[in-house]
Amino acid sequence: MAAQSNSIESARIAARAADRIKAEDIGAFDVSQPLPITDIMLVATGKSERQVLAIADEVQKDLYLEDGGRQPLTIDGREEGRWVVLDFGDIVVHVMHREAHDFYGLERLWGDCPRVDLDLPRAVSTDDSPTDGEDVRSGSEDSPHDGRADGGLMASGRVDV
Repeated sequence: MAAQSNSIESARIAARAADRIKAEDIGAFDVSQPLPITDIMLVATGKSERQVLAIADEVQKDLYLEDGGRQPLTIDGREEGRWVVLDFGDIVVHVMHREAHDFYGLERLWGDCPRVDLDLPRAVSTDDSPTDGEDVRSGSEDSPHDGRADGGLMASGRVDV
């Protein structure tokens, strides 16, 4: 049984949130076949504990605001900021510090499962550097970003949902 379409859309919302906070190695796997308890595992990597927490907060905020008030069933790892797990039932989001990501290699664990297309803008490499006026974060000139990490949604910073 393949992942449900609403789970895929939720994963895309989470991935866009992580991408906005400059997460790296964002990927998702349809694990509905080997794991009947969830549909999708999403993995995102941060370079520091602060970035890991910011990514997790942004994912949680966007799923609440854009996906019908969704809240995680459980949250683990927020105190340490090295590996935060947000369990939404049908999707489980792993936000990992670079060192934890490299050590545990969750992509290898779920590598036999189909990858989920997250519809993220392609990354800009040094070979195809942006031209003047092109938005590096999204790869397009018509990016909705205003340059702030929260995409202009919040005036004061963090929102607890």
